[in-house]
Amino acid sequence: QMGLAENQLCFNLIHEWLLKNPEASICTAQGAAEFRDIAIFQDYHGLAEFREAVAKFMGKVRRNRASFDPDRIVMSGGATGAHEMIAFCLADPGDAFLVPTPYYPGFDRDLRWRTGVKLIPVVCESSNDYQITIEALEAAYETAQEADIKVKGLLITNPSNPLGTIITKDTLEALVTFANHKNIHLVCDEIYAATVFSQPEFTSIAEIIEEDKICCNRDLIHIIYSLSKDMGFPGFRVGIVYSYNDAVVSCARKMSSFGLVSSQTQYLIASMLADDEFVDKFIVESRKRLAMRHSFFTQRLAQVGINCLKSNAGLFVWMDLRRLLKEQTFEAEMVLWRVIINEIKLNVSPGSPFHCSEPGWFRVCF
Repeated sequence: QMGLAENQLCFNLIHEWLLKNPEASICTAQGAAEFRDIAIFQDYHGLAEFREAVAKFMGKVRRNRASFDPDRIVMSGGATGAHEMIAFCLADPGDAFLVPTPYYPGFDRDLRWRTGVKLIPVVCESSNDYQITIEALEAAYETAQEADIKVKGLLITNPSNPLGTIITKDTLEALVTFANHKNIHLVCDEIYAATVFSQPEFTSIAEIIEEDKICCNRDLIHIIYSLSKDMGFPGFRVGIVYSYNDAVVSCARKMSSFGLVSSQTQYLIASMLADDEFVDKFIVESRKRLAMRHSFFTQRLAQVGINCLKSNAGLFVWMDLRRLLKEQTFEAEMVLWRVIINEIKLNVSPGSPFHCSEPGWFRVCF
């Protein structure tokens, strides 16, 4: 299974911490004294210690170059719920978000199925390593205008899924300026923030809007976060909406009651993330192991003549199999994918579901 972005590289560190801190779970003999207080109704805003611990962790992941207010953290059932929540808050049915390609296929579900929101691709190409350009943004915006579709926001993923690359500081500044100029929201999915394992370093949108040279209406800036990738806890369904807009925070808080994180999970996570020594060790070791795995995998591919987009983040590589296509079509891409599935017995992800603009690219999770 190489089609699932699941981070299991540091589970031994988690296991060791749990053995040393059995009281962190209310379902152990050591933690049973807290069971009653946690099992009954809690504040729908979330446990105060949970929000404080997550805010602190978000800062640590960003090397403390940005700080986060616990009172702006809104819980959701994973990043899936967080994306849907922000779409409900910012847009009406028929409104649209611009999304640079290639992008995570789940966005077509998460942001659209129940909200009625449209996604308009911003076409990025391999010729410039899929960098987001203002020209491509303007073209997508004009396409929406011509179709009489109201653009309410721009959604970016940094680091990128599926590319495993980060968005440069200069590009982020340009995106903030673009959103500000168009008066549209900028939603930044940063759920892979702690998976950056080599230079250049990750820059959060939270850092960009602090710069003096950037003129920005902060009401337009929102961050989606989760512990699914950075900590490897997708089953815990810990999703976060962090907005600089008071009205969005208020609206999202009301909606969060439909997708709360269980109090038991909050209690455990708060205890774990409050352990500074553990968190610091985990972040460093996770980056080290990701770098080793990425290096091993890409070097072995290179030995058999297969290249990947140069990347430094994420749990995957963007593999170039264009030369193996019988013809340069998406139909030929699917034929090759079925060969990989049926004959080699590996599940990788073809580029077409990611809305890639050219056939022959595959996401491979390592």
